[in-house]
Amino acid sequence: MTTKQQPRQSKSKLEKLKERAQRAEIGGGAERVEKQHAAGKMTARERVDFLLDENTFEEFDKLVVHRSRDFGLDQQLYPGDGVITGHGLIDGRRVFVFAQDFTVFGGSLSETHAEKICKVMDLAMKVGAPIIGLNDSGGARIQEGVLSLGGYADIFLRNTLASGVVPQISCIMGPCAGGAVYSPAITDFNIMVKDTSYMFITGPDVIKTVTHEDVTKEELGGALTHNRISGVAHFAADSDDHALRTVRELLSFIPSNNLEDAPAENSTDSPERTETALNTIVPDASNQPYDIRGVINLIVDDGYFFEVQQHCAPNICIGFARLDGRSVGIVANQPAYLAGVLDIDASVKAARFVRFCDCFNIPLVTFEDVPGFLPGVSQEHGGIIRHGAKLLYAFAEATVPKVTVITRKAYGGAYCVMASKHIRTDVNFAWPTAEIAVMGPEGAVGVLYRRELNEAKDKEAARRARIIELEEKFANPYVAAERGFVDEVIEPAQTRPKLIRALSLLENKRDTNPPRKHGNIPL
Repeated sequence: MTTKQQPRQSKSKLEKLKERAQRAEIGGGAERVEKQHAAGKMTARERVDFLLDENTFEEFDKLVVHRSRDFGLDQQLYPGDGVITGHGLIDGRRVFVFAQDFTVFGGSLSETHAEKICKVMDLAMKVGAPIIGLNDSGGARIQEGVLSLGGYADIFLRNTLASGVVPQISCIMGPCAGGAVYSPAITDFNIMVKDTSYMFITGPDVIKTVTHEDVTKEELGGALTHNRISGVAHFAADSDDHALRTVRELLSFIPSNNLEDAPAENSTDSPERTETALNTIVPDASNQPYDIRGVINLIVDDGYFFEVQQHCAPNICIGFARLDGRSVGIVANQPAYLAGVLDIDASVKAARFVRFCDCFNIPLVTFEDVPGFLPGVSQEHGGIIRHGAKLLYAFAEATVPKVTVITRKAYGGAYCVMASKHIRTDVNFAWPTAEIAVMGPEGAVGVLYRRELNEAKDKEAARRARIIELEEKFANPYVAAERGFVDEVIEPAQTRPKLIRALSLLENKRDTNPPRKHGNIPL
């Protein structure tokens, strides 16, 4: 009798499990899913499935429900409570992920919603795997009051503790407003989707009430606003799937944690490849622009440069590439925009990237063509001294392998800042076109020979003669090379093999900073 009843009882329990799982998987229901699709957005589950390797997702807390009983919430119990959490693989590497489900309470964060996120963040730090957040939320669940606010603070704490331990990547794939924005702001990289995502502390309605400014959500905090103007975001994706593909590609350049090296690839691009085009890429006239991306593309593996924050502060380029299959972080002045000058935005943009690479053992390659810091009242009043010091601090603090190539100008304090030998850069190269000096010859003549020029009969001829004299004396790399501030003046065509050999030399480099709790970077 007992043996006959056992299968029926077991089947009933399995059916209950499947029923609960199915309820969790439909989110807020077919109608809300349809609205999500109509807005050009994937559902949370579709995003997770697209992001991860096929059939690798292992979900946690699928059946969790909120604990609130006020405002009729006791009648609205959705398994999962508006967020999907778990782990899976990307290109065979372990990652942890959470994806907010806008179809359930608008993806709003409750106490239990936050606990689910915190659980995967804690586990990610224990096992040393990246954390990826797919944000699509109306913010704190108002009905829960301080419980939801406390949940945000719990997440912020873990973002801070995980910083520099495991990579953290945020995808903004819908609304992200109020206190919710501070979690993505702490993470290492922030990807936004054009037209469907936005971030701001206070929305257009509040701004209109308080400051009487009229602004749309897109103008205030859309993907292009935060990519071009604020610098809050690093990538602007065209769609959900583009954003998720960007996450996968970004991860291919970075390690899983701060104790590992970035994954290496077998490169078919010869480490001995030379490029004669580099010998003529820098114009003869030092005031003529050229695109530094053209230099980078001719040097790195397969001509591929994965640029980060392309739309913000275009006078400096940052991003990842590979040299002989190994990942490197690249920082390069861009003479095609503002002559490659360093300003507030460029300094902050590059400083954070340098610190990321240093956290995660990614060698730094710097291409330098910088005429100095941008002059002007707005820059000085905006704190160019403090912000420029951030980049100086970041390069000086970094203990990863550092190699610099001076392609043309290296003037004044900007020469010091851009990974010069004096701030512990390991190998410094210069091209024959390099000009390393306090300032350009024309400016120097105006300072050094002002009285002489004022007294000269032919002022222009006297000025030109002095400029030529200073060009021959200082507008070259040889004074610095004679002092050992440049290790080698190289033929530009040889830059790729020279860099690869230098990085191979530095593969086992060990450098340390003085014992301390942490430094006090000029924030």
